[in-house]
Amino acid sequence: MKHYNFDEVIERRGTNCVKFDAVKERTGGKDLLPLWVADMDFRTPDFIVNALKKRCEHEIFGYTYASDSYYKSIIDWVLYKHNWRIQKEWISYIPGIVKGIGFVLQCFTQPGDKVIIQPPVYHPFRLVPEHMHREVVYNPLQLIDGVYQMDFENLESVIDEKCKVLILSNPHNPGGMVWEKDTLIKLAEICAQHNILVISDEIHSEMAYPQYIHLPFAKVSETAANCSITFMAPSKTFNIAGIVSSYSIVPNETLRKKFYEFLEAGELNAGTIFAYTATEAAYTYGAEWLQQMRIYIMENVRFVDDFLRNNISQIKVYQPQASFLVWLDCRGLGLSQPQLVELFEDKAGLFLNDGSMFGPGGEGFMRLNIGCPRSTLETAMKALKKAVGTL
Repeated sequence: MKHYNFDEVIERRGTNCVKFDAVKERTGGKDLLPLWVADMDFRTPDFIVNALKKRCEHEIFGYTYASDSYYKSIIDWVLYKHNWRIQKEWISYIPGIVKGIGFVLQCFTQPGDKVIIQPPVYHPFRLVPEHMHREVVYNPLQLIDGVYQMDFENLESVIDEKCKVLILSNPHNPGGMVWEKDTLIKLAEICAQHNILVISDEIHSEMAYPQYIHLPFAKVSETAANCSITFMAPSKTFNIAGIVSSYSIVPNETLRKKFYEFLEAGELNAGTIFAYTATEAAYTYGAEWLQQMRIYIMENVRFVDDFLRNNISQIKVYQPQASFLVWLDCRGLGLSQPQLVELFEDKAGLFLNDGSMFGPGGEGFMRLNIGCPRSTLETAMKALKKAVGTL
């Protein structure tokens, strides 16, 4: 068994990498330690790099298409990871999950229609509908006894005939929750009753820690399967976001026909050579690497949690169950959101995601990316402790 080294520090600056190279542009020239956008600082696993190198050796990169082995790798992986039996015809390449959300809205809604989201949640869930002139309706999550829960009573109260789509983060981003089966079944029943299409963004599904089981939304019931479109990708899990390797899974024939005809019309379902190659390699050879990476991430969560408990008790970790993103509850500091951002950026020299960008309920929080060597986290935590000490 190969041992993978997640402690290795790799210089990413100067590679046109958003996480490092875009920070100064986004912060007015500040030179900050980036712990924000959701990709990892770990080396992309060797079996993916080797597959890409082998394909490059052919030295012709003409038009391509998805092979049977590509589809088989997805089908086998989804069965292995999620115990979900899917069929080849259910699957289509899409050029990114955020783009996929936009495609669904174009295909199934009109300007002025309403899209439901459950904040605090991944900000493109709000931005994409807004930019496409759809009205965003909030069904905020409830934080009950320190645990996020869906508010079904409020959901039913905000639904009207103009609500066409609900976007689900499964597992949840930024909270990192693995939703329970009863919750997903109830959500499906409400949405089906009101003819609302559910987009289930499951890009973090493979990150579920070993003690938690991710449930694909479409798997929990026949009702869920018939009212949903699922998006998955190896990109977060295997650190290949720049290769753009997302895909959709649509069990319902009526939804599938409409959506896939829409994609085909603009060749939006046409993947690239590298997307197909990387996906097949990840899903064929990736199980052991993923297991080691998740264990390292869990240890990173434990490190941050222990450090904060012992040194900055005003900041608490909302314990993630399926993510390399940690939702930090900073309300104990008693700062306004601008003051909180100033603390992290100007005093600690750290660039995290501002919790308010995730919508109502995000105030007082910051999102920390722990997909990095532990030495990076040690540097960050020490800087944060020093900054909090100045308050």
